[in-house]
Amino acid sequence: MPATVQKPSVPVLPETGFLRLADVLKIVPVCRTAWYNGVKSGLFPKPVALGKRARGYRAEDLRALIDRLNAGEEA
Repeated sequence: MPATVQKPSVPVLPETGFLRLADVLKIVPVCRTAWYNGVKSGLFPKPVALGKRARGYRAEDLRALIDRLNAGEEA
């Protein structure tokens, strides 16, 4: 019986590139409303336009946010 390999439940944050909001919320455990309120207040990074209706978040900005949170600083 072959061993099953489980995929990680949290997406890997790439070094560069963009993530859509659904992937961001898997990495940063807040609800959608809290995320949008954080973006509006400047606590979380703003999205970048990827197309006419598509928005994404820079991996570098998310990595900086995670580093600040891990350092115990306010987002």
